[in-house]
Formats: sequence, C-alpha cells, structure tokens
Amino acid sequence: MTAAPTQRVLTTSPTVVLRRSVFWIAATVFALVVAIVGILLSGSFSPSDPLDSQNPAPGGAKALAEVLRQQGVDVTATATLDETRDAVDDAAATTLFFYDPSGYLDTGQRTEAFGLAERVVVVDPDFSTLLDLSPDIAQAGQVEGTVAADCALPAADNAGSITVDGFGYRYTGAGDAVECFDSGDGVHSVVQIETATGRATVVGATAALSNESIGSVGNAAFALTLLGESPDLVWYIPTAADLVSETTPTLGELSPAWVIPLTSLLLLTAIAAGIWRGRRFGPLVIENLPVTVRANETMQGRARLYERSSARLRALDSLRIGAVERIGRLCGLPRAATVDEVIAAASALTGLRQTDVRRTLLDAVPASDRDLVRLSDDLLTLERAVAASVTPT
Repeated sequence: MTAAPTQRVLTTSPTVVLRRSVFWIAATVFALVVAIVGILLSGSFSPSDPLDSQNPAPGGAKALAEVLRQQGVDVTATATLDETRDAVDDAAATTLFFYDPSGYLDTGQRTEAFGLAERVVVVDPDFSTLLDLSPDIAQAGQVEGTVAADCALPAADNAGSITVDGFGYRYTGAGDAVECFDSGDGVHSVVQIETATGRATVVGATAALSNESIGSVGNAAFALTLLGESPDLVWYIPTAADLVSETTPTLGELSPAWVIPLTSLLLLTAIAAGIWRGRRFGPLVIENLPVTVRANETMQGRARLYERSSARLRALDSLRIGAVERIGRLCGLPRAATVDEVIAAASALTGLRQTDVRRTLLDAVPASDRDLVRLSDDLLTLERAVAASVTPT
C-alpha cells in the first residue's frame, strides 16, 4: 500500500509574519509619535503675524514690546475688539497701537477702536482705514531707505533718522498736521493729526518697528518715544474673530470642540483596524486535487473545442505563444523580450529572411484546417532550425 504523500504547509508562522512586519510597525509608531508631538507643540508657539508683540521672528515686534515693559510701560496684547475695549481702563493714560494688515474690521469697528484711547498709533493703514481715520490723509506709494527727521515731533527729534521702508502718505487737509520723514515730493512716512477724541499718528515705516531693524539708526528711539508716552499701551492686531458674519452658522461652527478630535481618532482607528485585519498570512496549504488529469488529455480536449468552433487562429496563436517563448530562450533573450526581438534573433541565427520568420510567428492566418497543420509544421521546423543553429557541432 502506497503511503499518502506528505503535504507541505506554506502558511508562514506568526514569528515570520512579525519579522516581516517590523519595519511597517516601526514606521507607523514613528508617524504617530511625530503627529502627536506636532499636535502638542502647535499650541505652544507664539503668533507669527508681522509686528506682533509676541512674535520673536525678524518681522515681529517682540523686542520693542519687551523694552517698553522694561521702561515701565504696561503692554497688553489684544486680538479682538472686545479684548481691546476691556483692556482700556483710562483713555487719557492709554496709547492704542493699531495694525490691521488683513482688513478684518469694518468701518464701525475701526471707528470704535480709534475712539478708545486719546493717543492712537495706526500702522500701515489701507485706503479704508485712512478714510475712517481722516479723509485728509492719502496714500502716496511705497518708500524705502533711511530718511532724516524734518519735524518737531518728539519721537522724530529723538530718532534723528529712521528706516522708512514701507508706505508714504500725503496730508491734503487745511487743518494742522505734523508731517515727518519726507522722502521727496511731499511724501512722508509719519503723519500726526488731531482727532475728535485725541491724537492719531499714522506710521507707514513698518520696518522701523520690526525686530530685524529696531536696532538700526534711530529706529529704537523713534519707536520707544512714540509708543512710550502713556503708562499703558494696548497692542491691538485684529484677527478673524473680529469678522462680522451675517450668514447662518455652519454645522462645523455649531458642533462642539471635541467633534473633530473624536472624528480624527475614529479615522485613525479605522485605518489601523484595516491594516491589522487586511494583513497577509502567506499562501494557503497545498491540497491535492481529487482527480488528476493528464496533460495530453487536457491538450486534446482543448484542441477538440477549437476544432468544434473552427477557432483556427486561436489554436495557432496558442502554438505560436509556446514557440516564441522557446525560441527566445534558445536565442538567449530575456523573458521580457518582444516578438520583434525574437524574430530578429531567429532570422540572424538561421539565415532565414525576417519576413518569412515573421509570417510564421505572427502574420500568417490559417484559412482552413490544412493551412493550420501546415503552419504548425512551419513552427516546428523553425524551432528545430534555431535549436540546430545554437547547438555546437
């Protein structure tokens, strides 16, 4: 009695699976750690807006704010109009630093902000801001370089000269105004006017206030004198929280703050579960077939099907595929070689014309069973000729 053949189990063991997955597990853990650290650190950085009193970058103004605090000025940074309103306890003892580069405020909000303190310093105002502050001040384009003071303004007199890189302005009104740092053609970088609630100073020389240039020429003296006149300084840079929305709140705005983190956690959990449950364990166990069919019987059965349906070209193509693969191996060509490369190599080895070889391997179409037999014999003859040419005598 013949013993049953032993079956070889190809399913990989858990140890092998774990060894193969070490890299992906480590990469996933590393990505999660980086994401968590990024989320934790994202809330620890100070704002990075230009001329922000908490921004240590070259474009920020943290150096100026810190020196003002050292000189006894109480500097309060605000980001909304409500915070600014609450920060001003005494209008007569407060200087308001106003800088709205994004244009978040509307006319009513700007007008209210300008009336909160008796001394207002408006930095780099656009057309709408100037119109709300005073229609007699007009923009006059960009200016650059270092300009000497040419007015009796105390801040300008202490500075001597400042870096005026920024915008210049012209005063077109009939009232009294102090214009400083003339860049030519009546374009000034600093304009000071009297308002209904006190005094407003328009400063276009933003570079003179930044961390990058505060130590150049008389920039520090100018900024400290201008912003240090009052014991309290409210540093107001509007944000998107000041936007007036007239539309219906969206679903995202009405949702609690924990919805987005919870959704993100569920998404990460779903991805991790998909990776966990979708992993491959290797091929299945080989199982013997209940019936073994001989190869020649399979070939004959397929041939009878081709004959019954008169699929002569399909039958010939099956023979050609096998012939092309075998001739390619005899010619020493790689498995990825094209049919044209096989035709050229077979023609070179046998001395036959490429057109004849191509007709046998590719172009000829059998019109009858006799043609099919003849072409199959041609394939066999060509294959034997190639084998003979590569076999040493």
